Amino acid sequence: MTKIIKEMLPPDVRVARDAQDLLIECCVEFINLVSSESNEVCSREEKRTIAPEHVLKALQVLGFGEYIEEVYTAYEQHKIETMQDSLRGGKWSNGAEMTEEEAVAEQQRMFAEARARMNGGAIAPKQPESDRSLES
Repeated sequence: MTKIIKEMLPPDVRVARDAQDLLIECCVEFINLVSSESNEVCSREEKRTIAPEHVLKALQVLGFGEYIEEVYTAYEQHKIETMQDSLRGGKWSNGAEMTEEEAVAEQQRMFAEARARMNGGAIAPKQPESDRSLES
């Protein structure tokens, strides 16, 4: 929250710690108010899960109707970014698709590295299951 406050003000403006704390408390109270009203809207519709539409309706009921368009635009942008992240494989993906064989090979490589770290740096290649049965 402090970062947001600093980003919104000109660089030459300072905010007292008490003022920052008050702004944070106002934000918490606002979120509680909107959440509570959203829950009421949801209950009136006999739903069990608060949906974005319930939040938008709550803003209208609470007298914040002039913000609905901006909130809805931010929500739509969030949905687009979330969809793009999931299509890219999320934050852990490098953007490239792997075949199942490549994924298994990568997994085995990672397991070998983990075993090496656990064994103090000694790298012992894992034998395939078929090789173990021949040793018995």
